[in-house]
Amino acid sequence: MDFKKIAKEVLKIEADALLQAQIDNEFLKSIDIIFNTKGKLIITGVGKSGLIGAKMAATFASTGTPSFFIHPTEALHGDLGMIGKNDSVLAISYSGESEELAKILPHIKRLDIPLIGMSRDKNSTLGKYSDAFIPTIIEKEACPLGIAPTTSTTLTLALGDALAVCLMKKRNFTKEDFASFHPGGSLGKQLFIKIKDLMKKDFPTAGKNISLKEAIIKMTEGKIGHLLFIENGKTIAILSDGDLRRAMMSDNFDLNKKAFEFATKNPKTVNENELASDVLAFMERNKIQLLPVVNDKDETIGVIHIHQLIEAGIK
Repeated sequence: MDFKKIAKEVLKIEADALLQAQIDNEFLKSIDIIFNTKGKLIITGVGKSGLIGAKMAATFASTGTPSFFIHPTEALHGDLGMIGKNDSVLAISYSGESEELAKILPHIKRLDIPLIGMSRDKNSTLGKYSDAFIPTIIEKEACPLGIAPTTSTTLTLALGDALAVCLMKKRNFTKEDFASFHPGGSLGKQLFIKIKDLMKKDFPTAGKNISLKEAIIKMTEGKIGHLLFIENGKTIAILSDGDLRRAMMSDNFDLNKKAFEFATKNPKTVNENELASDVLAFMERNKIQLLPVVNDKDETIGVIHIHQLIEAGIK
């Protein structure tokens, strides 16, 4: 049996259904209904349609349209109270005749709440109750038995995505808006996390008169591979592992010499309010492992190591 051929045929059947999807004035009306909804978009459906609806609600909610999913059976047993007069409802049923869904439609209309229906049949119960109707018409399911929802659920999901994207455009929804809904995601970290949120506040420091021997001890205890020379609250030099190795290779190496002699003077610093993503790019570009973090008075208040940024998922 040629499973590659079967798999490709499934994809072709579903892709053809997407390309033939009907985008008409009813679809545009649905966009306006959702856009003008002052409350939330409630999505409901049974079985596979319900699973698709739950995903759609998540997509809407993360792209600027407050939304959540309600199962029709739960709605009949109290959850209808979660639907307010300022909300709108998007109901999904491929047949348009799902018993559980059909039972709540009169109650939704009784509340005078705008109803968008998604079904193959506009003359179905769902279609007749709908204020706007989005057809989910397919030639056939990809399932060889024509039973399991496959093409129909793919089309429904894609139409939901199309609605969400149109609403994003209509709302001028930006990547900053998206990040605000996903502060823990990579985009959220890129746009919102600042150096002060990640910096290490406990770091080894020394004065200009410390010896190399004493500096090595402090560096070992500090566990960051660097020693900061602080004067009047400001970092005037940094001794790194690299500086130390270069010192040890010199002909006049002496553990009793002043460590400051071998340190990097006037090192680059970063303000605590800088975005972590910008700092990582700067450190990578300049091949810097550690930067002193300063406040607006140029006082050193912490350090940031490139490994901290990478481990935090900053990109």
